[in-house]
Amino acid sequence: MSGFSGMNISASGMTAQRLRMDIISQNIANVSTTRDENGNPYKRKAVVFSEKDATPFQEVFMRTAGVVGSGVKVNRIVEDNKAMRRIYDPTHPDSDEDGYVTYPNVNIVQEMTDLIDATRSYEANVTAFNATKNMALKGLEVGK
Repeated sequence: MSGFSGMNISASGMTAQRLRMDIISQNIANVSTTRDENGNPYKRKAVVFSEKDATPFQEVFMRTAGVVGSGVKVNRIVEDNKAMRRIYDPTHPDSDEDGYVTYPNVNIVQEMTDLIDATRSYEANVTAFNATKNMALKGLEVGK
């Protein structure tokens, strides 16, 4: 594996984790949103990752070079279909005829745990990127 492919893999991981942190932040910001632009309560979103696609030539080349994978990409952003929270509040403008308000299915504890996980994953990718960069710099110093 070349140094640049290591940096590319780390960079793809950082990009994916940054988007994951953005989605988690969006979930936290909408924890009390009872009505979106369509009149429905906000639904929690989650990021789905997959391995980056490689061209057939790249796949063969990477297999012969002993490289497994070529990084990560965001495959899609999905809405969580868990049950929404229903709280009795007949004075709320979005309450139904029984007086219940439907709140988003966002759990702050889960979101904060996911945010810590995404942050640590981002930091791990930064560490791997910097280690690869430092190895390349040390290799350039050998020629001095």
